[in-house]
Amino acid sequence: MRLAALLPILDWGRRYDRQTLSSDLVAAVVVTIMLVPQSLAYALLAGLPAEVGLYASIAPLLAYALFGTSRTLAVGPVAVIALMTATAAGSVAAPGTAAYREAALALALLSGLMLLAMGVLRLGFLANLLSHPVISGFISASGLLIATSQLRHLFGLGGGGDTLPAMLGALLAGLGATHLPTLGVGLSSLAFLVWARRGLKPLLGRLGLAPRASELAARGGPALAVVGAIAAVEAFGLDARGVPLVGAVPAGLPPLRLPPLDPQLWGRLAVPAFLIALVGFVESVSVAQTLAARRRQRIVPDQELIGLGASNLAAAVSGGMPVTGGFARSVVNFDAGAETPAAGAFTAAGILLAALFLAPLLASLPVATLAATIIVAVLSIIDTRAPLRLWRYSRRDFAAMAITILVTLLVGVEPGILAGVAASLVLHLWRSAAPHAAIVGRVPGTEHFRNVERHEVITFPHLLTVRVDESLTYLNARWLEEFLLEQVAARPALRHVVLMCSAVNAIDASALESLEAINHRLADAGIRLHLSEVKGPVMDRLKRSHLLDTLSGRVFLSQHAAFAALAADPDGMAAPPPDPWGPRGLI
Repeated sequence: MRLAALLPILDWGRRYDRQTLSSDLVAAVVVTIMLVPQSLAYALLAGLPAEVGLYASIAPLLAYALFGTSRTLAVGPVAVIALMTATAAGSVAAPGTAAYREAALALALLSGLMLLAMGVLRLGFLANLLSHPVISGFISASGLLIATSQLRHLFGLGGGGDTLPAMLGALLAGLGATHLPTLGVGLSSLAFLVWARRGLKPLLGRLGLAPRASELAARGGPALAVVGAIAAVEAFGLDARGVPLVGAVPAGLPPLRLPPLDPQLWGRLAVPAFLIALVGFVESVSVAQTLAARRRQRIVPDQELIGLGASNLAAAVSGGMPVTGGFARSVVNFDAGAETPAAGAFTAAGILLAALFLAPLLASLPVATLAATIIVAVLSIIDTRAPLRLWRYSRRDFAAMAITILVTLLVGVEPGILAGVAASLVLHLWRSAAPHAAIVGRVPGTEHFRNVERHEVITFPHLLTVRVDESLTYLNARWLEEFLLEQVAARPALRHVVLMCSAVNAIDASALESLEAINHRLADAGIRLHLSEVKGPVMDRLKRSHLLDTLSGRVFLSQHAAFAALAADPDGMAAPPPDPWGPRGLI
């Protein structure tokens, strides 16, 4: 592997100039303002001290700037990964304990190692295990779980739970103990953040700020909410009235240390770490590809695995938590004009300054304000219209999404993603085992062939053409036999069967045996089997088998040629023509 491919910074770094530096610095300032409250909030969501979120937004950004291929992806803690971290770490230790913190570091280390290994082995295709309906359903369900989990902080209640029924049950049971000052802070923060998303930009525009500047300034709504909440605590003595606060946040550099090297702990966290790596990679690559396409740039998925792996390893050795590319912050980074990953490095410097100098001020930050920040952030990832769209388009994809959502909400995040993957694979196997097939005829006046049930076409009693819209494999080989023999049994005058292979990209050994069996059965009944429109690579493999030597009929280059020849041969007596593929077996 070339060094420039392993370190993309060597490519874009050679063209770095003063104008690019200016754009990256502006973007870094905007993203830093947004990222500080988000980092704190997602650390608390993961059940970790607030400063962990800051630590996870420094070294990972620097690592991605070295190894990542996206010019605008912003790496750090995100809501879904934070929830998965809380679930996995909570399965091996109690929140708030040193063992829990160690588990979070181990998750970052393991997911980082797995991502690196996948990148080196070029296994980016493993992300295809998560279909779009599954990942969309998982993210929406996780967003609902996250928002529900934060309601207790708005009401100043204890409790918890990992599933929606458990969370709602604990919330309803404790409503009588609602802490009104905390509720006031939480609802005020929530209302402001909701308004800031829609009303702050128009207000700034009316005050004379340029549209782009107004949009970027509006992204700082969470920072304004944090400042306002801290001011309210100091002005009204809300801490004395029992409003829960973040508490002392240590000021200083991220602690550099080795994560736990405990084989037993690694074994217990291996599956959750793989799921975190897989979900994080899918989310990150989706964001990176979307933003890259807007500027006609490209990313390299296998190199992205290395970039994200290095980011998680950096988080593991600097007191952080599992990280990935976040949608909201990446969009802000893009809109703010970031030109290169250096913007992420400058953002890391901004977060570092916040950790050094602003940490003491965060001690008076109400937890309810951070909960409101999380709720507003995750509501945007809940796609309420997706299930209805899938129901109308594909019932099978809807089933995969519905299973993912229900299991995630009712059982937990890890079973939810595993159930979604399993459902997708089962539905794919089901679809492949019973593919769509059509009996086709010729459209009058053309050389095109279409489904007899959809079009007025020309057919003959002695000629049957079947088009199979799937590769022939062990999954559907038996189905093909039964389908063809059923069609033959219903046509006493039949003399020719043409298998139209225009959609067949492969024929495996099991399907080959089925074709040979079909050929013999049809021959015993006085019916010839023909093939048409066989693709070159498929024909190459068939020529290495005995099927073509024993085939009772012919192999036609086109369906039109087959139809023209066999329509005039009702008794099936015509001699086969010369091999149209020639000695090389290529179309």
